[in-house]
Amino acid sequence: MSFTEKARNKVEQMAGAAKERIGDVTDNEQMRGEGASQQSDARAKQAGQNVKDAGRNVKESFTK
Repeated sequence: MSFTEKARNKVEQMAGAAKERIGDVTDNEQMRGEGASQQSDARAKQAGQNVKDAGRNVKESFTK
């Protein structure tokens, strides 16, 4: 995974956390839910990229 993909996922996760906190402070359930959803989406993307990287590493170990 490239650095830019990692950075995008982290920024999206942090933005979701901020939305969730703002929702908590303002007692806004919709914003809280959007923030939680955004965080989980970013985590899922990160996990998918980690699986891809692991697959590439396994492939490379057999081709050497």
